[in-house]
Amino acid sequence: MKPLLAKDLESFLKRFDNFRNGELRSINVKSADTILVTLATQDTAREFDWISINFEFNGMIDAVLLEDTKTKLIDMSDGISILNLNNEFAFAIGECYNIPNIKTSICYIISKSLKYEEGLF
Repeated sequence: MKPLLAKDLESFLKRFDNFRNGELRSINVKSADTILVTLATQDTAREFDWISINFEFNGMIDAVLLEDTKTKLIDMSDGISILNLNNEFAFAIGECYNIPNIKTSICYIISKSLKYEEGLF
């Protein structure tokens, strides 16, 4: 897995169009401090081929998660949001612009670090 740095966040999200109309594949709690999220999306760098992206959130600060059985029912038309504020990463389903807004999402994670890896669809 590669660290997702704050300076690369904007271009990363743009590359995947903020995961709009993608699929939330799974949410797995690996430990009390680590959560894995898998999404499928189109990659503009690969001529819009579908790929999967695995996110690993470490150093948990706060989270509201969905049961894994409900992930396939989530409307991803608004994509996801990932913000970096005060050296913390905040992830949420939908368009969110600040922490209070993130905390209104049906699923959010706030952590100290974030890594990702690209995989096959």
